[in-house]
Order: sequence, then structure tokens, then C-alpha cells
Amino acid sequence: MLKVSEILRVKGDTLFTATPDAPIQQAIDTMSEHDIGSLVIMEHGELVGMLTFREIIRHLNKNAGEVGRNTIRSIMDDAPVSVSPNTSTHEVQRLMLKKHARYIPVMDGPTLMGVISFYDMAQALVAAQQFENSMLKAYIRDWPTESDGTVSSN
Repeated sequence: MLKVSEILRVKGDTLFTATPDAPIQQAIDTMSEHDIGSLVIMEHGELVGMLTFREIIRHLNKNAGEVGRNTIRSIMDDAPVSVSPNTSTHEVQRLMLKKHARYIPVMDGPTLMGVISFYDMAQALVAAQQFENSMLKAYIRDWPTESDGTVSSN
């Protein structure tokens, strides 16, 4: 069964963070510059929230398209659901669907290991299915036949 740690290993270790007291505009600039959909919000070395394009869009909608002088703290999700590196991908799928979460932090105790996105999950599942498919095709191709003497008929 595929685990979160395997997805993180393939994904790499680039992680974008911000502090809760940073301006929202700074978060938008970072997300736009790096073409990412979320920022992990850290304070004093601890995860304190997540900021995704969803919270930014809600903020812009409420404020007539203006970012204003607000900080990330005012709009971030301050209680994001998280998983451990040993969590199965099936559990991550369930959590993402149940919580409508497109991004989930991966925590090993108090240590932030990375973030798993909906895209990461889709990519990992497609790769796993392709591998399984190729293994099944190889198995079928090597299926013993009566002519090679490996199968006895009764």
C-alpha cells in the first residue's frame, strides 16, 4: 500500500512558507511567482496554519477585490488537517474528500515534512496504476502454456 512518505520522496523537498503576520499581498506574490496553490504558515518553528488560493479568493470576494492591509493570520486556516508520513494514500484520499482539502501538511510529530496536494495524489495513483498494469501485462505475457510442458492437464 502506497504511503505519504513515498509521495514526498518522489515530489522532492521544496516547501514554501510564510509567517502569519506577513501581508496577504506578500503571500499572493509568493504563490504567483512559484506557481503554487498553498503556503504553510509557520510561527516560532511550528505549523500554525495553511493559506490556499481558496482563502485568498474568499478574502478578495469579501473586500471588493482589494487585498488591503490585512495579514495572513486574518484569513488562514488555523486548524488544517494533517497526516503523518506513514499515512496510507487511501486515508489521504478520504480526508481530502471529507474535508474538501486540496492541500494537507505532512507532520512527523512536531516536524513539518512537506505538503501533499490533490495533484500529488492523482499523480501518485496514476503511477501506481500504470505500474500495476505493466506488471499484470508481464504476468499474462509469461503465462505458461501446455506446449512448453509446464502445465499438466487432468
